[in-house]
Amino acid sequence: MNFSAMKDFYHNQLSGVMDFWMKSDLIDKKYGGCITCVDREGKSYNNEKSGWFQGRCLWTFSALCNRYGMNKDWLFGAENTKTFLEKYCTDTDGRMFFTLQQDGTPIRKRRYFYSESFFVISMAEYGHLIQDKAALDAAEKCFDMMLSIYKDPSADPFKITPKAYTNDCAAAVPMVLFSCSQILRRCIPEKADYYTEVTDMVINNMLRLHYDKDRNRIRETVRADGSFIDNPAGRTINPGHSCENAWFMMNQAAYTKNSDLLNTALNILDGALEEGLDKEFGGIIYFSDIDGRPCEPLEWDMKLWWVHCEALIATLYAYTLTHNKKYLETFNMLHDYTFSHFPDKEFGEWYGYLHRDGTVSHTQKGSMWKGPYHLPRALMTIERIFEALEKGERDFCIL
Repeated sequence: MNFSAMKDFYHNQLSGVMDFWMKSDLIDKKYGGCITCVDREGKSYNNEKSGWFQGRCLWTFSALCNRYGMNKDWLFGAENTKTFLEKYCTDTDGRMFFTLQQDGTPIRKRRYFYSESFFVISMAEYGHLIQDKAALDAAEKCFDMMLSIYKDPSADPFKITPKAYTNDCAAAVPMVLFSCSQILRRCIPEKADYYTEVTDMVINNMLRLHYDKDRNRIRETVRADGSFIDNPAGRTINPGHSCENAWFMMNQAAYTKNSDLLNTALNILDGALEEGLDKEFGGIIYFSDIDGRPCEPLEWDMKLWWVHCEALIATLYAYTLTHNKKYLETFNMLHDYTFSHFPDKEFGEWYGYLHRDGTVSHTQKGSMWKGPYHLPRALMTIERIFEALEKGERDFCIL
Protein backbone atom coordinates (compact mmCIF):
# COMPACT_ATOMS: atom_id res chain seq x y z
CA MET A 1 0.00 0.00 0.00
CA ASN A 2 1.18 3.52 -0.83
CA PHE A 3 0.74 5.19 2.56
CA SER A 4 1.46 8.66 1.18
CA ALA A 5 -1.20 8.32 -1.51
CA MET A 6 -3.74 7.04 1.03
CA LYS A 7 -2.91 9.94 3.35
CA ASP A 8 -3.63 12.37 0.52
CA PHE A 9 -6.83 10.52 -0.41
CA TYR A 10 -8.25 10.85 3.10
CA HIS A 11 -7.17 14.49 3.34
CA ASN A 12 -8.96 15.26 0.06
CA GLN A 13 -12.06 13.43 1.28
CA LEU A 14 -12.02 15.53 4.44
CA SER A 15 -11.73 18.74 2.39
CA GLY A 16 -14.74 17.71 0.30
CA VAL A 17 -16.85 16.82 3.32
CA MET A 18 -16.10 20.10 5.08
CA ASP A 19 -16.76 22.06 1.88
CA PHE A 20 -20.23 20.52 1.83
CA TRP A 21 -20.94 21.55 5.41
CA MET A 22 -19.51 25.06 5.07
CA LYS A 23 -21.73 25.70 2.04
CA SER A 24 -24.79 24.15 3.71
CA ASP A 25 -27.30 25.63 6.18
CA LEU A 26 -25.24 24.20 9.06
CA ILE A 27 -24.05 27.46 10.65
CA ASP A 28 -26.97 29.53 11.94
CA LYS A 29 -25.82 33.13 11.67
CA LYS A 30 -29.10 34.50 13.06
CA TYR A 31 -29.37 32.63 16.37
CA GLY A 32 -25.99 30.96 16.57
CA GLY A 33 -25.24 27.27 16.81
CA CYS A 34 -25.63 24.58 14.18
CA ILE A 35 -28.56 23.17 12.24
CA THR A 36 -27.62 19.61 11.29
CA CYS A 37 -30.94 18.54 9.72
CA VAL A 38 -30.03 19.17 6.10
CA ASP A 39 -31.16 17.47 2.93
CA ARG A 40 -29.06 15.92 0.19
CA GLU A 41 -27.98 19.35 -1.08
CA GLY A 42 -27.31 20.82 2.38
CA LYS A 43 -30.54 22.80 2.83
CA SER A 44 -32.32 22.70 6.18
CA TYR A 45 -35.52 20.68 6.44
CA ASN A 46 -35.87 21.07 10.24
CA ASN A 47 -34.54 24.11 12.11
CA GLU A 48 -34.71 22.48 15.54
CA LYS A 49 -31.26 21.87 16.98
CA SER A 50 -29.64 18.84 18.53
CA GLY A 51 -28.02 19.76 21.84
CA TRP A 52 -25.36 17.10 21.59
CA PHE A 53 -24.51 18.21 18.07
CA GLN A 54 -23.68 21.71 19.26
CA GLY A 55 -20.87 20.05 21.21
CA ARG A 56 -19.98 17.70 18.38
CA CYS A 57 -19.75 20.55 15.86
CA LEU A 58 -17.70 22.71 18.23
CA TRP A 59 -15.31 19.79 18.70
CA THR A 60 -15.00 19.25 14.94
CA PHE A 61 -14.31 22.90 14.13
CA SER A 62 -11.81 23.16 16.99
CA ALA A 63 -10.07 19.88 16.12
CA LEU A 64 -9.74 20.96 12.49
CA CYS A 65 -8.07 24.19 13.59
CA ASN A 66 -5.82 22.35 16.05
CA ARG A 67 -4.66 19.97 13.32
CA TYR A 68 -4.54 22.17 10.21
CA GLY A 69 -4.29 25.75 11.47
CA MET A 70 -6.59 28.69 12.14
CA ASN A 71 -8.92 28.58 9.16
CA LYS A 72 -11.16 31.65 9.59
CA ASP A 73 -14.35 29.84 8.54
CA TRP A 74 -13.75 26.95 10.94
CA LEU A 75 -12.87 29.37 13.73
CA PHE A 76 -16.06 31.34 13.10
CA GLY A 77 -18.03 28.09 13.18
CA ALA A 78 -16.42 27.18 16.48
CA GLU A 79 -17.03 30.54 18.13
CA ASN A 80 -20.58 30.83 16.79
CA THR A 81 -21.42 27.34 18.08
CA LYS A 82 -19.69 27.85 21.44
CA THR A 83 -21.76 31.00 22.11
CA PHE A 84 -25.03 29.14 21.47
CA LEU A 85 -23.87 26.11 23.44
CA GLU A 86 -23.02 28.14 26.52
CA LYS A 87 -26.03 30.44 26.33
CA TYR A 88 -28.85 27.97 25.72
CA CYS A 89 -27.89 24.31 26.05
CA THR A 90 -27.47 23.86 29.82
CA ASP A 91 -30.43 23.81 32.24
CA THR A 92 -30.37 25.37 35.70
CA ASP A 93 -29.53 21.99 37.26
CA GLY A 94 -26.33 21.68 35.23
CA ARG A 95 -27.69 19.00 32.92
CA MET A 96 -28.07 19.67 29.20
CA PHE A 97 -30.97 19.84 26.80
CA PHE A 98 -31.07 17.25 24.03
CA THR A 99 -33.20 19.23 21.57
CA LEU A 100 -33.90 22.93 21.27
CA GLN A 101 -35.84 25.24 19.02
CA GLN A 102 -33.82 27.29 16.55
CA ASP A 103 -33.74 30.29 18.89
CA GLY A 104 -32.50 28.21 21.82
CA THR A 105 -35.81 27.54 23.57
CA PRO A 106 -35.48 24.09 25.17
CA ILE A 107 -37.62 21.20 23.99
CA ARG A 108 -36.32 18.01 25.61
CA LYS A 109 -33.81 16.59 28.07
CA ARG A 110 -32.59 13.01 28.24
CA ARG A 111 -31.68 10.76 31.12
CA TYR A 112 -28.21 9.86 29.84
CA PHE A 113 -25.32 12.31 29.84
CA TYR A 114 -24.26 11.92 26.22
CA SER A 115 -24.89 15.60 25.44
CA GLU A 116 -22.70 16.50 28.41
CA SER A 117 -19.90 14.30 27.09
CA PHE A 118 -19.80 16.29 23.86
CA PHE A 119 -19.81 19.54 25.82
CA VAL A 120 -16.74 18.24 27.63
CA ILE A 121 -14.71 17.28 24.57
CA SER A 122 -15.72 20.39 22.65
CA MET A 123 -14.84 22.85 25.41
CA ALA A 124 -11.58 20.99 26.02
CA GLU A 125 -10.63 21.04 22.33
CA TYR A 126 -11.61 24.72 21.96
CA GLY A 127 -9.87 25.67 25.19
CA HIS A 128 -6.72 23.91 24.02
CA LEU A 129 -6.96 25.65 20.64
CA ILE A 130 -6.92 29.23 21.95
CA GLN A 131 -5.63 28.57 25.48
CA ASP A 132 -8.99 29.56 27.00
CA LYS A 133 -8.76 28.58 30.68
CA ALA A 134 -12.47 29.28 31.27
CA ALA A 135 -13.40 26.77 28.55
CA LEU A 136 -11.04 24.16 29.98
CA ASP A 137 -12.46 24.74 33.47
CA ALA A 138 -16.01 24.33 32.13
CA ALA A 139 -15.01 21.06 30.48
CA GLU A 140 -13.53 19.75 33.73
CA LYS A 141 -16.51 20.84 35.81
CA CYS A 142 -18.96 19.08 33.51
CA PHE A 143 -16.80 15.96 33.41
CA ASP A 144 -16.65 15.92 37.22
CA MET A 145 -20.46 15.97 37.28
CA MET A 146 -20.63 13.09 34.79
CA LEU A 147 -18.13 11.07 36.80
CA SER A 148 -20.03 11.65 40.04
CA ILE A 149 -23.27 10.45 38.42
CA TYR A 150 -21.48 7.40 37.03
CA LYS A 151 -20.18 6.50 40.47
CA ASP A 152 -23.46 7.30 42.27
CA PRO A 153 -26.61 7.73 40.13
CA SER A 154 -28.41 9.32 43.08
CA ALA A 155 -26.05 12.29 42.67
CA ASP A 156 -27.71 13.17 39.36
CA PRO A 157 -29.22 16.67 39.66
CA PHE A 158 -31.72 15.78 36.92
CA LYS A 159 -34.47 14.23 39.03
CA ILE A 160 -36.70 12.16 36.77
CA THR A 161 -38.65 8.94 36.99
CA PRO A 162 -36.17 6.18 36.13
CA LYS A 163 -36.72 3.73 33.33
CA ALA A 164 -38.34 0.41 34.08
CA TYR A 165 -35.05 -1.46 34.37
CA THR A 166 -33.40 0.75 36.99
CA ASN A 167 -30.52 -1.70 37.45
CA ASP A 168 -29.52 -1.83 33.77
CA CYS A 169 -26.17 -0.43 32.62
CA ALA A 170 -25.49 0.78 29.07
CA ALA A 171 -21.99 0.25 27.65
CA ALA A 172 -22.08 3.65 25.96
CA VAL A 173 -21.92 5.35 29.37
CA PRO A 174 -18.38 4.25 30.31
CA MET A 175 -17.39 4.57 26.64
CA VAL A 176 -18.07 8.32 26.54
CA LEU A 177 -16.36 8.74 29.91
CA PHE A 178 -13.06 7.23 28.83
CA SER A 179 -13.26 9.08 25.53
CA CYS A 180 -13.69 12.36 27.45
CA SER A 181 -10.92 11.60 29.92
CA GLN A 182 -8.39 10.88 27.17
CA ILE A 183 -9.21 14.12 25.33
CA LEU A 184 -8.99 16.06 28.62
CA ARG A 185 -5.58 14.45 29.18
CA ARG A 186 -4.36 15.68 25.80
CA CYS A 187 -5.82 19.17 26.18
CA ILE A 188 -4.76 19.67 29.83
CA PRO A 189 -1.38 17.91 29.92
CA GLU A 190 -0.53 19.11 33.43
CA LYS A 191 -3.31 16.80 34.69
CA ALA A 192 -2.33 13.86 32.52
CA ASP A 193 -1.69 11.50 35.45
CA TYR A 194 -5.13 12.11 36.91
CA TYR A 195 -6.97 11.57 33.63
CA THR A 196 -4.91 8.46 32.90
CA GLU A 197 -6.05 7.00 36.24
CA VAL A 198 -9.67 7.89 35.50
CA THR A 199 -9.45 6.33 32.04
CA ASP A 200 -8.01 3.11 33.46
CA MET A 201 -10.71 2.96 36.13
CA VAL A 202 -13.58 3.38 33.68
CA ILE A 203 -12.11 0.97 31.12
CA ASN A 204 -11.62 -1.65 33.83
CA ASN A 205 -15.26 -1.20 34.89
CA MET A 206 -16.44 -1.68 31.32
CA LEU A 207 -14.35 -4.81 30.93
CA ARG A 208 -15.57 -6.16 34.26
CA LEU A 209 -19.26 -5.52 33.55
CA HIS A 210 -19.78 -5.57 29.78
CA TYR A 211 -17.01 -7.72 28.30
CA ASP A 212 -17.88 -11.34 27.60
CA LYS A 213 -14.38 -12.86 27.51
CA ASP A 214 -15.58 -16.22 26.27
CA ARG A 215 -17.08 -14.71 23.13
CA ASN A 216 -14.96 -11.54 22.79
CA ARG A 217 -18.09 -9.41 22.72
CA ILE A 218 -19.10 -6.16 24.43
CA ARG A 219 -22.66 -6.51 25.69
CA GLU A 220 -24.55 -3.25 25.17
CA THR A 221 -26.83 -3.72 28.19
CA VAL A 222 -26.21 -5.65 31.41
CA ARG A 223 -27.39 -5.58 35.01
CA ALA A 224 -25.56 -3.31 37.42
CA ASP A 225 -23.48 -6.28 38.58
CA GLY A 226 -22.62 -7.26 35.00
CA SER A 227 -24.98 -10.22 34.88
CA PHE A 228 -26.64 -11.29 31.65
CA ILE A 229 -30.18 -10.16 30.76
CA ASP A 230 -31.89 -12.76 28.62
CA ASN A 231 -34.01 -10.41 26.52
CA PRO A 232 -33.38 -8.67 23.18
CA ALA A 233 -31.68 -5.67 24.83
CA GLY A 234 -29.42 -7.91 26.91
CA ARG A 235 -28.43 -10.01 23.89
CA THR A 236 -27.78 -7.03 21.61
CA ILE A 237 -24.31 -6.51 20.19
CA ASN A 238 -23.49 -3.21 18.49
CA PRO A 239 -20.44 -3.85 16.26
CA GLY A 240 -19.94 -0.12 15.65
CA HIS A 241 -19.74 0.69 19.36
CA SER A 242 -17.44 -2.27 19.86
CA CYS A 243 -15.06 -1.01 17.15
CA GLU A 244 -15.15 2.47 18.70
CA ASN A 245 -14.48 1.03 22.15
CA ALA A 246 -11.62 -1.00 20.71
CA TRP A 247 -9.73 1.96 19.27
CA PHE A 248 -10.34 4.07 22.39
CA MET A 249 -8.77 1.22 24.38
CA MET A 250 -5.92 0.85 21.87
CA ASN A 251 -5.19 4.55 22.36
CA GLN A 252 -5.00 4.06 26.13
CA ALA A 253 -2.83 0.97 25.68
CA ALA A 254 -0.43 2.92 23.45
CA TYR A 255 -0.27 5.77 25.96
CA THR A 256 0.35 3.54 29.00
CA LYS A 257 2.40 0.85 27.19
CA ASN A 258 -0.10 -1.73 28.42
CA SER A 259 0.23 -4.83 26.23
CA ASP A 260 -2.54 -6.69 28.09
CA LEU A 261 -5.03 -3.90 27.38
CA LEU A 262 -3.93 -3.81 23.75
CA ASN A 263 -4.56 -7.55 23.41
CA THR A 264 -8.00 -7.16 24.99
CA ALA A 265 -8.83 -4.29 22.62
CA LEU A 266 -7.75 -6.42 19.66
CA ASN A 267 -9.93 -9.29 20.88
CA ILE A 268 -12.89 -6.91 21.14
CA LEU A 269 -12.23 -5.69 17.60
CA ASP A 270 -11.98 -9.27 16.32
CA GLY A 271 -15.30 -10.09 17.99
CA ALA A 272 -16.98 -7.02 16.56
CA LEU A 273 -15.86 -7.93 13.04
CA GLU A 274 -16.93 -11.55 13.45
CA GLU A 275 -20.33 -10.39 14.67
CA GLY A 276 -20.90 -7.54 12.23
CA LEU A 277 -19.28 -8.23 8.84
CA ASP A 278 -21.90 -9.08 6.24
CA LYS A 279 -20.42 -11.89 4.15
CA GLU A 280 -23.21 -11.71 1.58
CA PHE A 281 -23.53 -7.99 0.81
CA GLY A 282 -20.39 -6.51 2.36
CA GLY A 283 -20.08 -3.84 5.00
CA ILE A 284 -21.08 -4.09 8.65
CA ILE A 285 -24.60 -4.49 10.02
CA TYR A 286 -25.93 -2.22 12.77
CA PHE A 287 -27.00 -4.74 15.42
CA SER A 288 -26.85 -8.46 16.05
CA ASP A 289 -28.12 -10.89 18.69
CA ILE A 290 -25.32 -12.71 20.49
CA ASP A 291 -27.33 -15.96 20.47
CA GLY A 292 -28.42 -15.62 16.85
CA ARG A 293 -32.02 -14.95 17.82
CA PRO A 294 -34.19 -12.27 16.16
CA CYS A 295 -33.05 -8.70 16.72
CA GLU A 296 -35.71 -6.35 18.05
CA PRO A 297 -34.59 -3.10 16.30
CA LEU A 298 -36.12 -2.95 12.83
CA GLU A 299 -32.95 -1.34 11.46
CA TRP A 300 -30.68 -4.16 12.70
CA ASP A 301 -29.35 -5.15 9.26
CA MET A 302 -28.87 -1.65 7.85
CA LYS A 303 -25.44 -0.21 7.05
CA LEU A 304 -24.74 3.07 8.86
CA TRP A 305 -22.06 5.63 8.04
CA TRP A 306 -20.70 5.99 11.58
CA VAL A 307 -20.25 2.24 12.08
CA HIS A 308 -17.98 2.11 9.03
CA CYS A 309 -16.09 5.21 10.17
CA GLU A 310 -15.26 3.56 13.50
CA ALA A 311 -14.35 0.23 11.91
CA LEU A 312 -11.98 1.93 9.46
CA ILE A 313 -10.19 3.71 12.31
CA ALA A 314 -10.04 0.59 14.47
CA THR A 315 -8.67 -1.77 11.81
CA LEU A 316 -6.03 0.64 10.52
CA TYR A 317 -4.91 1.57 14.03
CA ALA A 318 -4.75 -2.12 14.96
CA TYR A 319 -2.49 -2.74 11.97
CA THR A 320 -0.27 0.19 12.95
CA LEU A 321 0.17 -1.06 16.51
CA THR A 322 0.66 -4.73 15.61
CA HIS A 323 1.71 -4.90 11.93
CA ASN A 324 -0.65 -7.87 11.68
CA LYS A 325 -1.62 -7.92 8.02
CA LYS A 326 -5.11 -9.27 8.71
CA TYR A 327 -6.10 -5.85 10.02
CA LEU A 328 -4.76 -4.11 6.94
CA GLU A 329 -6.63 -6.56 4.72
CA THR A 330 -9.85 -5.90 6.64
CA PHE A 331 -9.26 -2.16 6.43
CA ASN A 332 -8.81 -2.44 2.65
CA MET A 333 -12.02 -4.44 2.32
CA LEU A 334 -13.97 -1.91 4.42
CA HIS A 335 -12.37 1.01 2.58
CA ASP A 336 -13.49 -0.40 -0.77
CA TYR A 337 -17.03 -1.04 0.48
CA THR A 338 -17.37 2.30 2.22
CA PHE A 339 -16.16 4.52 -0.61
CA SER A 340 -18.18 2.63 -3.21
CA HIS A 341 -21.46 2.97 -1.26
CA PHE A 342 -21.65 5.93 1.14
CA PRO A 343 -20.28 9.02 -0.70
CA ASP A 344 -22.73 11.09 -2.75
CA LYS A 345 -20.73 11.74 -5.90
CA GLU A 346 -23.12 14.45 -7.11
CA PHE A 347 -23.67 16.68 -4.06
CA GLY A 348 -20.88 15.61 -1.73
CA GLU A 349 -20.70 14.23 1.84
CA TRP A 350 -22.05 10.76 2.65
CA TYR A 351 -25.41 9.13 2.81
CA GLY A 352 -25.92 7.97 6.37
CA TYR A 353 -28.21 4.99 6.01
CA LEU A 354 -28.13 2.12 3.54
CA HIS A 355 -30.30 -0.95 3.26
CA ARG A 356 -28.54 -4.25 3.80
CA ASP A 357 -27.92 -4.64 0.07
CA GLY A 358 -26.14 -1.28 -0.03
CA THR A 359 -28.90 0.75 -1.67
CA VAL A 360 -29.60 4.18 -0.19
CA SER A 361 -32.38 4.32 2.38
CA HIS A 362 -32.31 8.02 3.37
CA THR A 363 -30.97 10.78 1.12
CA GLN A 364 -30.59 13.52 3.75
CA LYS A 365 -27.03 14.32 4.82
CA GLY A 366 -27.84 15.37 8.37
CA SER A 367 -30.35 14.88 11.15
CA MET A 368 -30.51 15.06 14.94
CA TRP A 369 -28.15 12.05 14.84
CA LYS A 370 -25.93 12.70 11.82
CA GLY A 371 -23.80 15.78 11.23
CA PRO A 372 -20.14 16.78 10.92
CA TYR A 373 -18.66 14.59 13.64
CA HIS A 374 -18.04 10.86 13.07
CA LEU A 375 -17.05 11.32 9.42
CA PRO A 376 -14.67 14.30 9.79
CA ARG A 377 -13.17 12.68 12.89
CA ALA A 378 -12.56 9.44 10.99
CA LEU A 379 -11.05 11.17 7.97
CA MET A 380 -8.76 13.30 10.16
CA THR A 381 -7.73 10.32 12.25
CA ILE A 382 -7.06 7.99 9.35
CA GLU A 383 -5.02 10.67 7.60
CA ARG A 384 -2.99 10.98 10.82
CA ILE A 385 -2.46 7.20 10.95
CA PHE A 386 -1.31 7.04 7.33
CA GLU A 387 1.05 9.94 8.03
CA ALA A 388 2.54 7.91 10.90
CA LEU A 389 2.80 4.80 8.73
CA GLU A 390 4.55 6.85 6.07
CA LYS A 391 7.11 7.97 8.68
CA GLY A 392 7.44 4.54 10.29
CA GLU A 393 5.95 5.64 13.64
CA ARG A 394 4.43 3.12 16.04
CA ASP A 395 2.75 3.20 19.47
CA PHE A 396 1.40 6.72 19.02
CA CYS A 397 -1.89 8.12 20.34
CA ILE A 398 -4.71 9.24 18.06
CA LEU A 399 -7.27 10.55 20.57
